[in-house]
Amino acid sequence: MPGPIVGDDGLARCPWAAGHPVNREYHDTEWGRPIQGEAAHLERLTLEAFQSGLSWLTILRKRPSFRAAFAGFSIPSVSAFGEADRARLLADAGI
Repeated sequence: MPGPIVGDDGLARCPWAAGHPVNREYHDTEWGRPIQGEAAHLERLTLEAFQSGLSWLTILRKRPSFRAAFAGFSIPSVSAFGEADRARLLADAGI
């Protein structure tokens, strides 16, 4: 397994984070760090579920669309979703 890659900024990163700026930002600011709050946990759980079969980069690129589609991952809002919201989510090409 390859070791860390040192970027132009002098920071060592995992090989998967050395290429695309979205991966690099995620690696540097979120990956491996604890998350706080219900909305943050719901967001991570949802993104992980949608990631199945896709690259994490694909999900990170769609993250703004996920946040919009899922009401900012507000648990009270998402728990109130009904059949119309289900249909809306299924038809949302952004997610």
